[in-house]
Amino acid sequence: MSDVDTLKAEIKKLSARAMQAKMNLHDLSEELPLGWNTILDVAQKAHAAFAELEAKREQLKSAEAA
Repeated sequence: MSDVDTLKAEIKKLSARAMQAKMNLHDLSEELPLGWNTILDVAQKAHAAFAELEAKREQLKSAEAA
């Protein structure tokens, strides 16, 4: 498997993880004020998931341009 294919597979997994984190954040917002004490934790996980996804997409762009 080439580097580009590997990156695409990783992006697919990261995208699914980011979408799950987004849904967790959305679900939490609908349940407020219940669970308010987990806002920071859930938001940090969503932020980290999307940051990792964006970084991997940049890697893919670089790999495809090379």
